[in-house]
Amino acid sequence: MRTPVDWHPLRLTTPVKQHVFGGRALADRLGRTGLPDGPVAETWEVSDVDGDASTVVDGPLAGRTLRQVMEEHPEELLGRHLPSGPRFPLLTKFIDGSRPLPVHLHADDATARRLEGEPHGKTEAWHVLDAAPGATALVGVRSGVGRDRLRQALLAQDFDAVMRRLPVRPGQTVYVPGGTLHSFGPDTLVYEIEQTSDIQQHAMPWHMEDGSPVDEEERHANIARLLDEWRPEPRPEFRPGLSIAVDDGVERTVLCAGPYFALERWTAGTAAPLVHTFSTALILSNAGAPVTVTSGGWSGRLDRARTLLLPAVLGDLRIQGPADVLIGYVPDLEHDVRAPLLAAGHGPAAIAALGEGLGPGNAPG
Repeated sequence: MRTPVDWHPLRLTTPVKQHVFGGRALADRLGRTGLPDGPVAETWEVSDVDGDASTVVDGPLAGRTLRQVMEEHPEELLGRHLPSGPRFPLLTKFIDGSRPLPVHLHADDATARRLEGEPHGKTEAWHVLDAAPGATALVGVRSGVGRDRLRQALLAQDFDAVMRRLPVRPGQTVYVPGGTLHSFGPDTLVYEIEQTSDIQQHAMPWHMEDGSPVDEEERHANIARLLDEWRPEPRPEFRPGLSIAVDDGVERTVLCAGPYFALERWTAGTAAPLVHTFSTALILSNAGAPVTVTSGGWSGRLDRARTLLLPAVLGDLRIQGPADVLIGYVPDLEHDVRAPLLAAGHGPAAIAALGEGLGPGNAPG
């Protein structure tokens, strides 16, 4: 018999990646504390990736990894969205692209099973928190570019000859399906949500961990595998999201959504609190000033650029404004996303453009 748990929001350890494309923006521009010296490229806010799993910091589950919480309390943690495997389904990060990220891709589900021996691939989305004027991203390959031409351009590092370079603006979001070739930076700070996976293939002559060179034989092999996992069709666009007025000064903006995740940005002034009910796990990350979070009878402070994982069993969230927070979760697309946006007056085409699976033909009959 399982021991009952006095549930409250989970504070987790956050693995830090000091890849060469990082800088000090997470500390200097977001005010994130507790970071190591030197470049910091990524903080993994909620992670169940093998070898980089988050661990609960405090409370009755302190010391348990997220995987252990999944194994011991799947219904309480995830509610209606129990995954087919043992991993928590979402991975979220703050990423500092002070320098350009490597041009790379992540396999989609079918390709990950076929070529990587993994149960699923990695679709992701980037929400731009800050970017220098003129910042751009490479997202997808131009129409008409075939495998041979792409291979030649990747070997020559002539990315603009074959890839789509898009302007990057703070507040916008891009949904990037698995198999899409991409990169962003320099001078770009993002919040990323994605499937729980760390598989990737990249085209660079250097290793992103330390900048050391990749020998030619390995690089040719990397590009060959990348081309095997590449999908030519996706051509994602940055979008501002679709907003819903919730209360006096409280606004919910759906930034992106698909079968794997939805990401929303909620803001509140001081006239009314941010109040939200839920039936699946929520990842709550703070993009604004420190706030007090109340959920399931628990109250605590959430600093800027910090994250709480709210188990489904808690069921409710309240934040007194001013507040500016990001909420990620596995959605019921019709109930959580499409129906509320239609009711708020947004058109079907605009809703469908937020990600995948949101067109009228995807709604249940």
